Amino acid sequence: MPEYKKSEGKKSKKPSKVSNAIRLAVFWLFCLVLVAAIFGNLGGSDIASGTQPKEMSISELLQATEDGKINEIIVRGNDLIATPKEDSDLSGYTITSRKDGAGTLQEQGFDELVKEHKVSIKVEEQVDYLGIIIDVAIIVVPVIVVVVFISRMMSQAQNMNNQSMGFGKAKARLYGNEKKKVLFSDVAGNEAAKQDLSEIVDFLKNPKKYEKLGAKIPRGVLLAGEPGTGKTLMARAVAGEANVPFFSISGSEFAEMFVGVGASRVRDLFGKAKKNAPSIIFIDEIDAVAHKRDARGGAGREDEQTLNQILVEMDGFDNDSGVIVIAATNRVDMLDKALLRPGRFDRHVNVTLPERKDRVEILKVHFKNKPVDEKVSIDALAAKTAGSSGADLANIANEAAITAARLGHDKITNKDVTEAFERIAIGPERKSKVMSEEERKITAYHEAGHAVVGHVLPDSDPVHKVTIIPRGRTGGVTWFLPPEDRSYKNIYELKDVLARAMGGRVAERIILGEDGITTGASSDLQHVAELSREMVTQEGMGKQLRDQVFNSDEVNFFGDRAKMYSEKTSELIDAEIEALNKEADARAEAVLNANRKALDELAEALLEKETLEEDEVAKILKDTKLPAAAKLH
Repeated sequence: MPEYKKSEGKKSKKPSKVSNAIRLAVFWLFCLVLVAAIFGNLGGSDIASGTQPKEMSISELLQATEDGKINEIIVRGNDLIATPKEDSDLSGYTITSRKDGAGTLQEQGFDELVKEHKVSIKVEEQVDYLGIIIDVAIIVVPVIVVVVFISRMMSQAQNMNNQSMGFGKAKARLYGNEKKKVLFSDVAGNEAAKQDLSEIVDFLKNPKKYEKLGAKIPRGVLLAGEPGTGKTLMARAVAGEANVPFFSISGSEFAEMFVGVGASRVRDLFGKAKKNAPSIIFIDEIDAVAHKRDARGGAGREDEQTLNQILVEMDGFDNDSGVIVIAATNRVDMLDKALLRPGRFDRHVNVTLPERKDRVEILKVHFKNKPVDEKVSIDALAAKTAGSSGADLANIANEAAITAARLGHDKITNKDVTEAFERIAIGPERKSKVMSEEERKITAYHEAGHAVVGHVLPDSDPVHKVTIIPRGRTGGVTWFLPPEDRSYKNIYELKDVLARAMGGRVAERIILGEDGITTGASSDLQHVAELSREMVTQEGMGKQLRDQVFNSDEVNFFGDRAKMYSEKTSELIDAEIEALNKEADARAEAVLNANRKALDELAEALLEKETLEEDEVAKILKDTKLPAAAKLH
């Protein structure tokens, strides 16, 4: 999505000043060497064009001069270059020679010969260009090395300074100039939340309408809800509807290893928002920096300094500042009370899990641009996905498309959708897992036990599907789906959940005997233990401890987790939990003993087909009955 700022992602590497200095130094050094080579060649290239070089000893050159064959001699240090006369036999050559030792031409006997034969002599001083360049390089190269070293040190110091200066800058991403904005129409469901937030949008668009009546718009809005319910999307929709800049940052992005950086980033963020007012600041996962303060903390703690700065900034807002803070969290209970008081986060908006009609709309949005077979029922999928968040539904739609592509389908079929739903809910099928006949039989009776107990008990959800094909970490699955969305469950429904969860272990015990039980019921027993403890300690559903709640994970003054009730109460809680578990076991055993024939038939059908759908299960279990021992009184 386009942003006002440059992306925080990977940046293209640009050459630094240090690397440029190094390249420049190498270039000039190369130039010096090249010039030395050129001048060295020029200094020794006096051979006339069209002639051939001929080397002579000094005595041979003297003889040629004496014979009158030489016209001119050029003297360059110890080197001699002679040009012969055109009518001599040396014509067409350029003669080179070298003086012997360090003597002069006069000492070599040239003086008299020159006068006698009128030979022209030119003396040239030889310039040692290579030596000069080497001398210069000896001076220049160390200077270049020192300059590069100092430049590198200064560059590193500048980078460290820039980095330290950047610590106090907020890492917020700024949105607002996108071609395609997120609007409320793009957010399916959560009509109540959208209604609450629409007032914020109206204020940002028409502030004078509220100012005339003396109304003050909330400075902060807290979006609370389960993960994946669309809190961030809802905040983006507010900015899109109001058409104002939207600063987005995560609570964890305020934190840093240096104390005081978080507070600095808060000041920077609010400063930017005020400059771009009217604007919205969105802080995702605000509980990362705004959790409850306690006596164990202190003024020097980084997280508390960050929280204090947020409180100060929100208090410092003018009524006409045009800046609104929206925060999101799924742990309202962890937030500091000072953050929730009026004048800061004045309005709390609950972004709940979507209801059935909302799930239909969400699924339509996610399937809108995908080729879907006409037989696929979005309503049926919405009914099966009770308790799923918007993110879960998006994942199911995407997984269905992936499954269809993997199987080579042109369109997404019902089979693809079902596979996607079950893959997300439990895990992929493990068809490659090899099970012995004995294991298949145990698994079939285990799952049949769940199905029979759940089918017979009056307050249990209906059986949706039973399979003995391993999925995820399970050896088989018995699926119960509620016929409609429910916000509450009564004690009868929860006790039926306990009993049907025990149905698998009880079926194993009936078939294999007391000593033949397996580890296949470990997850069921864990579920029973957790649910029965929750019923007693959190829901007040015990017999002796009815309507009492006990929090066992509270933290005392010293930071230690401790039970906030007596040992006697703890014993009562354990007794209540044990009573619920025994009752669930007894009810499951009564149901399975009374319907043993149905149990055998369902297990045999599973061994034959491996997977049974809802109507097939209902047909096999149509004659089952509820025994008196399994009724709740």
